[in-house]
Amino acid sequence: MRFRPCIDIHNGKVKQIVGGSLLDRGDQAQENFVSEQDAAWYAALYRDAGVSGGHVILLNGKDSPFYEATKEQALSALRTFPGGLQLGGGVTPENAGEYLDAGASHVIVTSYVFRDGEIAWENLDRMVSAVGREHLVLDLSCRRRGDEYLIVTDRWQKFTHVPVTLETMKKLGGYCDEFLIHAVDVEGKASGVEKDLAALLSEYDEKPVTYAGGVGSFQDLEDLGHYGKGRLDVTIGSALDIFGGSLPFDRLLRNFL
Repeated sequence: MRFRPCIDIHNGKVKQIVGGSLLDRGDQAQENFVSEQDAAWYAALYRDAGVSGGHVILLNGKDSPFYEATKEQALSALRTFPGGLQLGGGVTPENAGEYLDAGASHVIVTSYVFRDGEIAWENLDRMVSAVGREHLVLDLSCRRRGDEYLIVTDRWQKFTHVPVTLETMKKLGGYCDEFLIHAVDVEGKASGVEKDLAALLSEYDEKPVTYAGGVGSFQDLEDLGHYGKGRLDVTIGSALDIFGGSLPFDRLLRNFL
């Protein structure tokens, strides 16, 4: 298991939010933490700690009045830690190059490759042609509905008809370098990991998979390691002391480095 850091940006500020609360209408979200530091500060922290492979996420849509401020924060983080961070949020073939040129190692995509609730294979092909699969992370963030985990798009607000399964990941794995999966129902709650989802993700071993959502303690990390069979990397946000939580960032580094 590898620790992957995160920088979530909403309304031009680094925040930790409850994932399921995010709304485009009024740029609303239930906030756990709003940082006094900017995105570049966090990027420098991760750079100096030698922790790479994390993700910067723009949580505003392109029509938001806050979008440009959020984007500039993201670009400043990428420039501060070139090659050390991935970028997600509204990425398309048309704008992906700007983020890669600014220093992103990968771009992260969900919404562009899903249309009308299904996988848009033509869009996926366009994305791969634009950046190369070696620079592409597919975000299969999901929410539980019945017995399935269904992929959600548009900042986690819209359900698709596509479940997260071993079959789905094998189909998509040939188009990307990694997967990122937010367990949206527990994202930002630090209330424990989605054990069933971790067990499901552990069945896939062809590409790196990063799990995000619900980690609030070192016991949760042990649970994730157990149910994920040691195959899943992990992102931790709200629980860390650098985001107002109780888990010491320095102690976490000692456990992973």
